Amino acid sequence: MMYYRPIAQTDPLRPKAALPLAGGWCWFDRVEVLTREGSQGLIAAAELPGDVLERLTAPRAALAGLAMDRPQVMGILNVTPDSFSDGGRFLAPEAALARARKMQAEGMAILDIGGESTRPGAPEVPAAEELARTGPVIAALRDGGFALPLSIDTRKAAVATVALQVGADLVNDVSGLEFDPGLAAVVAGAGAPLCLMHSQGLPGTMHLDPRYDDVLLDVYDALAARLAVAEAAGIPRARICIDPGIGFGKTLQHNLSLLRGLSLLHGLGCPILLGVSRKRFIGTIGQAPGAEDRAPGTLALTLAALAQGAQIHRVHDVAEVVQGIRLWQAVQMGYNE
Repeated sequence: MMYYRPIAQTDPLRPKAALPLAGGWCWFDRVEVLTREGSQGLIAAAELPGDVLERLTAPRAALAGLAMDRPQVMGILNVTPDSFSDGGRFLAPEAALARARKMQAEGMAILDIGGESTRPGAPEVPAAEELARTGPVIAALRDGGFALPLSIDTRKAAVATVALQVGADLVNDVSGLEFDPGLAAVVAGAGAPLCLMHSQGLPGTMHLDPRYDDVLLDVYDALAARLAVAEAAGIPRARICIDPGIGFGKTLQHNLSLLRGLSLLHGLGCPILLGVSRKRFIGTIGQAPGAEDRAPGTLALTLAALAQGAQIHRVHDVAEVVQGIRLWQAVQMGYNE
């Protein structure tokens, strides 16, 4: 099998033969051909098979009301006692609501609310407990006039059902529909968009000894398989975004390989959601042992992903990332006062 990685560019001096990447801000005129035997070199974009060319260039449909022709920042709100970065800080409903409004003021476009930590080594949380953490926060936000799209970060059908009923717009499943067989039907029945993330193993054990033949191609194939499951359940590809699952059953080198080849995932025909915020490998490389000290590294990886056309960026440090994106856009695309 051949895989096609577009060589994403943002330079304003754009050749006439260049094509838009996923209908967004990047363009490409060359593609790296990859196989399980390694790189086969570059070909011109015009030489691509027609179906591949269509998926790489077609504009992505809006997701949860968000346009995919520009970067979108997803703020993280963990209403958990044990998340790796901010566990316990926003468990009280008043603290959660205040945090959500602060991130809104800082410029986020969508809020992701989670009631179960999926950090390496985390135990499973019963659905009833997860519901008790997330449902009241979503309902309170909507009752208080919070108008931004809301995402529910859950692997469980029961949690997603209630969240969608009380005001969530999108389901963000870190298991890629593998944990709970009933979740696909809930999403399909609600007509909701879905994020399919790749992970190897469960949170409790995924960090112990992750192995891949070729992490970039393995993740691509796994996401393609999960997309097929979602479509068979009645969730159209136009309502799906994909996430390579940085840090979920991956070593530091696996993470770097995925980030280096990220543009390959545009070949799946969906927006890319990237969650690198404050991850451990940022601290290792950036010499920042404290999670809250990793905003600079998070921003660096966000900008690298923007240069490959990734559309949605899930972060803790909204103000810093929004500011960085605005400066990046000003340099790449011009600035109008």
